[in-house]
Amino acid sequence: MKIDLSGKTALVTGSTAGIGKAIARGLAATGAEVVVNGRGQAKVDATVAEIGKELPGAKVRGIAADVSTSEGCKALLTALPQADILVNNTGIYEAKPFFDIPDEDWSRYFDTNVMSGVRLSRGYMQGMLKRNWGRIVFISSESGLNIPTEMIQYGMTKTAQLAISRGLAELTRGTAVTVNSVLPGPTMSEGVETFVKDLARQNGESLEEAATKFVKQHRPTSILQRFATPEEIANMVVYVCSREAAATNGAALRAEGGIVNTIA
Repeated sequence: MKIDLSGKTALVTGSTAGIGKAIARGLAATGAEVVVNGRGQAKVDATVAEIGKELPGAKVRGIAADVSTSEGCKALLTALPQADILVNNTGIYEAKPFFDIPDEDWSRYFDTNVMSGVRLSRGYMQGMLKRNWGRIVFISSESGLNIPTEMIQYGMTKTAQLAISRGLAELTRGTAVTVNSVLPGPTMSEGVETFVKDLARQNGESLEEAATKFVKQHRPTSILQRFATPEEIANMVVYVCSREAAATNGAALRAEGGIVNTIA
C-alpha cells in the first residue's frame, strides 16, 4: 500500500518532539503539506528544519501557538484557516497522588489535553464537511481505558477524548470526513527516555533492561513487553489519515501492545 496525501494540508499539534514529531515526519513522507506546532518558535523552527533535512522536498512549515489556551487556538486558526487533516496530539502528563492534585491541575490538564482538540476541531471540521473530505485524529492513550492510579487526572482527559472523538464522528454521517482516536501505550519518546535513563542509572542497568523491567512491573498485561517507538505509533496515525482508511470512522484504534486485556 502506498499512501499518497499530496495536495492535503495536515496540522499536528504538539509536534516538536516525541509521537507528534514522528507523526509530522510520517505525514510529510506521504506528500502532505505538514504544519508543525509547538509553544516555542525556536523548537518549531528546529523541527521544521530537521524534517526538511531528513525528507528533501517535503512541504513542512511551522506555527508557534499554545493550544492549551483559547487565545492560542485562535491564533493558530488565524494563521492556518483551513486544514484537511487535524491530529490533536498535544498533551501533558505527570505521576501525582490523587490527594495531592489541586483544582488548578485538573483545569490545566483538561484545557491542554481536551479543550485544545475541541477548539481546533470546532475550527476546522466545518470546512472539512463543506469540502466533503477530512481527517481528525485524537491521540488518546490506553490510560483512557485503564485509568492509572498514579495519574488519574491524565486518564480522565484521555477518556474524554474518546467520547469527543466518537461524538464528532457521528456528525460526519454520509460524508467523506472521518474522526478517530489512536490509543498508544508506553512509548519511548524523549521525555520517557530521560526518565528510563535515570532509572537505569539508579539501578546500574542498561537502558533496555530498565525499560523492559518498567513495562513488566507497571504494565504487566502488555503483550508487546516493551516500549513502542514513536514511529510505530505514527504508522497507525498516518494510515488513519489516509484515503485508504475511508471506512474507518468513529473508532478507538489501539496501538498499546495488548495492555488492554479485552477482545474489543
